[in-house]
Amino acid sequence: MPGEIDGIRAPFVFDGIVRRAVHELKYRNLRALAPVLAGFLADCLCRYTLGGDVIVPMPLHPRRLRERGYNQAELLAGELGRLAGLPVDRKALRRIRHAPTQVNSAGLRERLENVRGAFSCWHGGLAGKRVILVDDVVTSGATMNAAAGALKEAGAVAVWGLAVALEL
Repeated sequence: MPGEIDGIRAPFVFDGIVRRAVHELKYRNLRALAPVLAGFLADCLCRYTLGGDVIVPMPLHPRRLRERGYNQAELLAGELGRLAGLPVDRKALRRIRHAPTQVNSAGLRERLENVRGAFSCWHGGLAGKRVILVDDVVTSGATMNAAAGALKEAGAVAVWGLAVALEL
């Protein structure tokens, strides 16, 4: 997908046991899976030699965060940061516009529209940095692309997406 994201990598396809593990982490509060899944992210980070200065988790809108009680991408990013020896900036990127989940969106055009203007950076600490943007699942890449745009507007020189799984 052309746009702001420099590329997206994931160790798995969103299917079978990986789908179940992500759902258990995301919807059933099984936070003990975060270190295991982050281990796969760390392996992927090394395998693809993605240059990164800082890890940024994909944020949830405050409403969704209140509903769920935690951000699974933040859990993954924290564990990945520990494993990779990289700082994690949990406050740089904010979701400022609530949008329906991308799972319920029909096509790429609708997904792009859902996330247009949904993200903002809240400080300039990313100027000149290479960012690793972490999420659990990437479907079309529209959400990561929109978030990468906000990160680059804040001065990031590169943004690579890293997710547990890609939905094909």
